Amino acid sequence: MTKIITEEKARGGRWGWHGFRILIAALVLAVIAWGAAEIYGEVIKSPTTQQGSVPQG
Repeated sequence: MTKIITEEKARGGRWGWHGFRILIAALVLAVIAWGAAEIYGEVIKSPTTQQGSVPQG
């Protein structure tokens, strides 16, 4: 006798809200990390000391 399996059980389940929330959280964390890297890149690019004019003479 053959066993009939529904599509839902054959797939092993569905993503649902749990998987969606994990994907959104990962995207938010990636954006935060990218923003931190951009800010850090701008900070190290700018000169840290001021160069004044040297008096002549």
